[in-house]
Amino acid sequence: MELPGQTRAFVLHFGEMGSRWGFNRTVGQMLALLTVHSEPLNAEQLAEALHVSRGNVSMGLKELQAWRLVELRHKPGDRKDYFTAAGSIWEMARTVFEERRKRELDPTLSLLRQLLLNEPDNEREAEAQAKMREVYDLLELLDQFANTLSRLDERDLLKLMKLGSGITRLLELREKVKGGSASKSDR
Repeated sequence: MELPGQTRAFVLHFGEMGSRWGFNRTVGQMLALLTVHSEPLNAEQLAEALHVSRGNVSMGLKELQAWRLVELRHKPGDRKDYFTAAGSIWEMARTVFEERRKRELDPTLSLLRQLLLNEPDNEREAEAQAKMREVYDLLELLDQFANTLSRLDERDLLKLMKLGSGITRLLELREKVKGGSASKSDR
């Protein structure tokens, strides 16, 4: 299977970006191809389209299944396993975000909780622990925010994202007003 030019460009770019999102290049390319392809693909089709080994595809599919980003499909009369992207773009983005939280944020919060339970042995450790507390508080706040976002449906999440720049402008205006009123009262 030869990929059309735009599809090929997207798949190649997604492979490069995949390494920044926690996948290797081939896994990113596989996810991109399965996302834009209208029909489920089997491992041989993926290997041929991406010019990679069948073994590489097999390992990549296992990783994508572990991330819950692909679904296994079967075709009547065909014994091969076929795969397709799991859900909408929004659902997959949410899944990647949740998986990264489980793999990165949760273990870090857990470690910090354990470290912060211990009494510091000396002043230097107390200072380090104070910084760890700041890191913990920030990550905990991010985790709470992420939990809130994950409960929103796609429509409300999209509205919130569109509001983002407007909220920033509102906060900037508020600061200008506060700054302006403070300078008037100082006169």
